[in-house]
Amino acid sequence: MSKSKITSDLLRGHTDTMILRLLYEADRYGYEIVKLIAQRSGGEYELKEATMYSSVRRLEADGDIEWYWGDESQGGRRKYFRITEKGKSTYANNKSNWDYAKRVLEKLL
Repeated sequence: MSKSKITSDLLRGHTDTMILRLLYEADRYGYEIVKLIAQRSGGEYELKEATMYSSVRRLEADGDIEWYWGDESQGGRRKYFRITEKGKSTYANNKSNWDYAKRVLEKLL
């Protein structure tokens, strides 16, 4: 484990945005989301499945994502998530807020 490994505290509050980003690219199932976040962070951040599903429930309740059952052609039936138009707007707003916060923090740190 690297000393510079990202802590959960640093990324708390950004889980929804990370998930929306992945769903903006394509519909995905839960385990795929967890694996992609670990992969894209180069192993520096691992999203726990319980955290991911809490985020997905919140995003669904807010109307940012919806789900559907995939076909069973490749094993068991999977629940897929897709971003809605509202979710695309939420993602753009969250990303803009993150860019602003990053600029301010770079000046302060």
